[in-house]
Amino acid sequence: MRLKAAVKDWRVVLISAIVVPLVLIGLWLAFDVTVGIALLVLGLVLLAFSANKAVGHSISVASALGMSPLMIGLVIVSLGTDFPEIANSIFSSALGHGDINVGDSLGSVLTQMTLVLGLLPFFGRQFRVKRDEIVVLGACEILALIATISMVEKGYISRMNAVFLVASWPILLLITRSLTQKPEATQQTGQRLYYHLALSLVGFGGIAVGSFIVIESVIAMSGALGVPEYFISFFVVGLGTSLPEFVVDLTAIRKGQYELAIGDAIGSCLVDAGFSIGVGSLLFAPISITGRFAETTGLYALFGSVIVISVLALRQKLDRRAGVIFLVIYFLSYLTLTV
Repeated sequence: MRLKAAVKDWRVVLISAIVVPLVLIGLWLAFDVTVGIALLVLGLVLLAFSANKAVGHSISVASALGMSPLMIGLVIVSLGTDFPEIANSIFSSALGHGDINVGDSLGSVLTQMTLVLGLLPFFGRQFRVKRDEIVVLGACEILALIATISMVEKGYISRMNAVFLVASWPILLLITRSLTQKPEATQQTGQRLYYHLALSLVGFGGIAVGSFIVIESVIAMSGALGVPEYFISFFVVGLGTSLPEFVVDLTAIRKGQYELAIGDAIGSCLVDAGFSIGVGSLLFAPISITGRFAETTGLYALFGSVIVISVLALRQKLDRRAGVIFLVIYFLSYLTLTV
């Protein structure tokens, strides 16, 4: 046992000796493309790992409080898996990089609605969805996107705009509450609840650190490659910060928690479309944005959302045929780079 413990301690020391200097060098020294890519990967891995842990323990807390699977996915899981975007919004807005805030959030909307939902039936299994839930959730997500696009096309987000975006999120909760029934709370001791709550907070702390690393790497690569921050954020960071949704939703589907998965998938898009953009803007408004990029990609994310919601509502199931349609929509988004 002592030998195993010694080996484990040795591994921890070795990993720390490698990771910590890499983070410090990346954050405080001059960046080049190689270091920027390495930090981007490191930050995204930390985001995915931390979000998965944070969400898992948050679900335990929510279940103990008697929330339905849909509401757990819609409220707890979507906020947890969207914490990377929320943290990115705050840090990027504080640093004066509004394109990273908006690009990441709108990129996450498109990725989650098309790529994530498109891959789920291939890596997990097909499942049926309820038309009324899809219509309500989808309509709210589409309205939030329309409101955001109308703001970002001006090239900035004011504090008043930010207040509206942040306040729009609770509207969905009020609407969907009538669609769910409150189950009986599971029996857990106060000690277990505090345990899960504490580990959730630790996970969210890891997400914040990962977000800061990601933002610094995006700024570095944008300058080194001459690529606009917005496009790196929309296509690269948006893809990376959607990893928690994919991991969590795939796990939920394999466990038969279909409502939790669909609640998180669409609920996360609603958070991204309004709350995550607005929270950074609210604290550090006004933030500047490259309006023509945000408008083009935002409209495409809106187009993708309408198609996905329509397909799910009409067919009332997520299967591989629907998955193929969603994947095609995602990959066609790269045509916006030529606009």
